Amino acid sequence: MTTTPGTPGTPGAPAPRTTWVDGAAGSGFDVDHLPYGVFARSGERPRVAVRIGDQVLDLSVVAAADMVDTHALFDQPTLNPFMAAGPAVWDSVRAWVTGLLTDETERDLVEPALAPVDSVTMLMPFEVGDYVDFYASEHHASNVGRMFRPDSEPLLPNWKNLPVGYHGRSGTVVVSGTDVVRPCGQRKAPADDLPTYGPSQRLDIEAELGFVVGVPSAMGERVATADFARHTFGVVGLNDWSARDIQAWEYVPLGPFLGKSFATTVSAWVTPLAALSAAWTELPGQDDPPVLDYLEVDGPAGLDIDIEVVLDGEVVARPPYRTMYWSPAQMLAHTTVNGASLRTGDLWGSGTVSGTERDQRGSLLELSWGGKEPFTAAGRERTFLEDGDEVTLRYSAPGALGGRITLGEVTGRVLPAR
Repeated sequence: MTTTPGTPGTPGAPAPRTTWVDGAAGSGFDVDHLPYGVFARSGERPRVAVRIGDQVLDLSVVAAADMVDTHALFDQPTLNPFMAAGPAVWDSVRAWVTGLLTDETERDLVEPALAPVDSVTMLMPFEVGDYVDFYASEHHASNVGRMFRPDSEPLLPNWKNLPVGYHGRSGTVVVSGTDVVRPCGQRKAPADDLPTYGPSQRLDIEAELGFVVGVPSAMGERVATADFARHTFGVVGLNDWSARDIQAWEYVPLGPFLGKSFATTVSAWVTPLAALSAAWTELPGQDDPPVLDYLEVDGPAGLDIDIEVVLDGEVVARPPYRTMYWSPAQMLAHTTVNGASLRTGDLWGSGTVSGTERDQRGSLLELSWGGKEPFTAAGRERTFLEDGDEVTLRYSAPGALGGRITLGEVTGRVLPAR
């Protein structure tokens, strides 16, 4: 059985067969998903795994036992070597793993390499090269514009001509479950004459989707939208933590810096593009104005992915990724249109995902309308994050088997400033 990565304009792979792994069939981690991660047990080296149901499958063990010629790619502390191997290897490995998990005759080979996911430690799945964060939601950008420029048009003049973005800090991208220390920096309230230094008082989250580069490109080479799937390995959940007071003071004229660079959290599981074959959907209209030629896409280029924002155990928002104006293929094309190269492990975020309704806003800045309209969570009114708060982002998408797959969640807890 073969599978192909889901790409804009293509229907993706046929539905896989039923798995023999107990409890996995019909779950968000069935054989139509098979996300990759890196795990370790106490005293053992990290290595690559696939998730099936509530089990992790140690690919280094089963590949060596099955004498797979790519086994060395899995006895690694990151996914980078596997991601760099390219789509042909990604496809063949996915077909091989699907066969192992659906063929009863493979049970004796596979079962010794399975372990409950809660019995292992999940690590950062890939080494981040460069990190770029975009601003691709028209609804989020319009909300921010209305808050901070109430007497002007919500969107700046270039917003519908190009995917706006900025370069972040790869060294502070961390895996889900990592605590986040409240950042300090300069803050200046509108009524103050001079800035002050101290802990951020307007700490926020941004519910995003992240995309991970597998195959690099050469400096001077432009990656076309049609080549998105040739270079992109998969998708992660992403929370781009934001210190809104630090950001507001520093971002004119060059944009985000310390207000963003202190922490970005990604999921421990990377969903391969092939698992999203049933999730591709049409973008909102991009004809007013029409996009330039290098940003044109052929066929469905958006993704129908639902997000839940959970604050201290309560769902406070459900942003829909399908409402995003700019597609991941367009963001990648724009990143490289000037000849900038891609490296294996490069990560780009979509920017905050927000929909048209209040309960679809992907940041507390929007949910509280800049702190002026508190919302309720865990039985009390809230605006921005407090010390001890725990935020979890959950993701789901249509699966090839007809149900929904569950993408890796993103969790972080706020610690006091140091």
